[in-house]
Amino acid sequence: MNTRSEAKYEVIEEASFEERLKNNDIIYNETSQELKKEQYISVKPKIFTKKDLGANQILKTSSDEEGSSTIIGQLEKPIKITDKFNSDEFAAAVNAAVQHGEKYRFWKIDNANRTITFYQLYEGKMMYNNLNGKLTFFIDENSEVMLFEQTYIEEVEELSDEQEILTALGAVEVLFTKGYLKPKSEITKVELGYSTLIQQVLAPTWRIVINGEENLFVHGFEGQVIEFKNDENTITE
Repeated sequence: MNTRSEAKYEVIEEASFEERLKNNDIIYNETSQELKKEQYISVKPKIFTKKDLGANQILKTSSDEEGSSTIIGQLEKPIKITDKFNSDEFAAAVNAAVQHGEKYRFWKIDNANRTITFYQLYEGKMMYNNLNGKLTFFIDENSEVMLFEQTYIEEVEELSDEQEILTALGAVEVLFTKGYLKPKSEITKVELGYSTLIQQVLAPTWRIVINGEENLFVHGFEGQVIEFKNDENTITE
């Protein structure tokens, strides 16, 4: 009887929050409230040596004898970047030139800094803002891409038993309660990935996109808002 009462209470709570979203003119069309189980993971970056290099690739290091976690490469042919940039077409064009190219996914194009950024995936989930699994393409003065810089995570270890994480709606409620979600907003995308907790330990993380442009992140286990600043993650209580 207690279990049934608790279950009914949770349904009422969820329904009331969805009403609060509606009352604030916040559009959220996700209907699935599946309870997912995830775990913490630990990652190890690859140290490239000269024997790992492909054509038109060099180590980003001061000595040819040293290994490096970063390689710099050059495409065989430049790719023109136009106002009609298509991330899928670009990914298809560069994958063959990049080691393990299929394990990265497009993140953003930054016209101010003239870069195109991809992050590495683990089991289909992106490792957000992870400097050890990052692929950066540079747009030159002719609006063409020739050069890229790459880091790669070669080992992933699962550190804990699987446990339930916040539902997507629960993550949205965290943002709403803490004032990150403003009235008349639209939640245009919700996906699950990973973000760095400490050093090379990553935690399941909800990514919630607002109005198609603002990315907000919520720790899947703890329900804290994560902010990325200067390539580091900051937990906001």
